[in-house]
Amino acid sequence: MRLVLIFCIIVLLLMCGTVCELFAKAPTTPKILFTSLRDGNYEVYIMNPDGSEQVNMTQHPAADLEAAWSLTGEQILFVSDREGTRDLYLMDADGSNVRRVFKRKTEAQRRSPAWSPDGKQFVFQTKDWNALKFLLHIATLGEEDAELIGDGSSPAWSPDGSEIACSARSRLTFINVRTKEREQPLPEEVLRWQLDLSWSAAGDRLAISANKHPLPVILDRDLHRVWKNKQTIYIVNRDGTGLRQLVDEAGSDAWDPEFSPDGSEVLFTQRNGALQISKVDVNSGVRTVLTRTGGDFGGDWFDPAYANTLPVSPQSESLTTKWGQMKKE
Repeated sequence: MRLVLIFCIIVLLLMCGTVCELFAKAPTTPKILFTSLRDGNYEVYIMNPDGSEQVNMTQHPAADLEAAWSLTGEQILFVSDREGTRDLYLMDADGSNVRRVFKRKTEAQRRSPAWSPDGKQFVFQTKDWNALKFLLHIATLGEEDAELIGDGSSPAWSPDGSEIACSARSRLTFINVRTKEREQPLPEEVLRWQLDLSWSAAGDRLAISANKHPLPVILDRDLHRVWKNKQTIYIVNRDGTGLRQLVDEAGSDAWDPEFSPDGSEVLFTQRNGALQISKVDVNSGVRTVLTRTGGDFGGDWFDPAYANTLPVSPQSESLTTKWGQMKKE
């Protein structure tokens, strides 16, 4: 009887450990993930929305970047080349329990992950070197196969789950998840190089990086640099109306916008001597520099007050098998 009791206790402890890994605790306060090259190596960092408490989460000699919160804040997708080719990895919200997303490797780098609202799927991009274009794929956590949905880059899944916004041939493009039909509501004549983009939480607006100036006919180095520095941040309604420039064109180009969960601010990256992350108030236009060490870019914002509370299905064994403590260097 005593042996049976001991066995039951051990089983319960093991089950508890598995559950704790599956449902890691999300941050209890708003946090921003970003990439930093401040130490000469790409690492995933986390900070408060005011720029305080910047902490290296990956601490690995590999290049780690492009981190994205799950909608519940319990998991983080990111890109790493720690096994050679850059590919997708998962870690818990505290940076622990790092594991590959796909068992099957590929030479086509999997990049730019974005979660579906229910946390069961994600979209990512690869590079077609023969056609010299990016391709988008939808995958389900725990499954090896991914569905090709066409060309595009910098994908972002809409809050209602119905469509994916991306940049296709440098134009803002919406792909219907069910039918794969495409829509491009913003004419190229209005904005050129419609690149990085981010949904508002309500799904009614997007923040994008774009350039309103005509592309120079002669692209000598100086002329191209001047034109490129006009690339900045805009917000636009989902239907292409209400276009508004959010960041002025002073200084170098601005890119990689990210809406705050409450829609009141937008993160962006700009080179001010060195790469820095700033945020701008959507209504007042007031700008705040968040990082000052240099080599900081990107950003993904999580706020528990706006977290998606839909249940996330347990992951398959391929995603929950813990590798053990990753070497910290």
